[in-house]
Amino acid sequence: VGTIIGIVERQKILTGNNIKPGDCVIGLASVGLHTNGYSLARKIMFEVCGYSADDSVDELGTTVGDELLKSHKSYVRSILNLIEKFNTDEPKIKGLAHITGGGLLDNVPRILPENCDAVIEKGSWNMLPIFPFMQEKGNVAEDEMYRVFNMGIGMVVVVSADHAHQIVSE
Repeated sequence: VGTIIGIVERQKILTGNNIKPGDCVIGLASVGLHTNGYSLARKIMFEVCGYSADDSVDELGTTVGDELLKSHKSYVRSILNLIEKFNTDEPKIKGLAHITGGGLLDNVPRILPENCDAVIEKGSWNMLPIFPFMQEKGNVAEDEMYRVFNMGIGMVVVVSADHAHQIVSE
């Protein structure tokens, strides 16, 4: 088990209150399941498919065990570097959502003010093979996949639109 704990000065907390319509949502890639969806993943891989941890799966390019045990990526250095560079005066990095249990569907709305919604364009990022593989093999509805798993996006950063391209290039 691992835990990440951080401390931040109250005036530097990114509450999402500065998010406004027209801001951009940037997804940071995950490296696997990270911390969510393991009950469903185990059911699909071990019960439905009948794999063992040592079974190699061509579609995944690795064994079931290695795929399910990929380390969770820490975004702390990347995020702190972006905040240090872009939030010197007026905040350009306005909100962060760690995509854990609840997936994109439940975690992104938590950081948005009442007057905002987010539009996530499916297909705008490279999805890891594990997600369509499990969806097909487990016959899991797309909405359920996006609610249970990170679908290849481990962290979401909401930024001012006029700085989005510059922030992505970092």
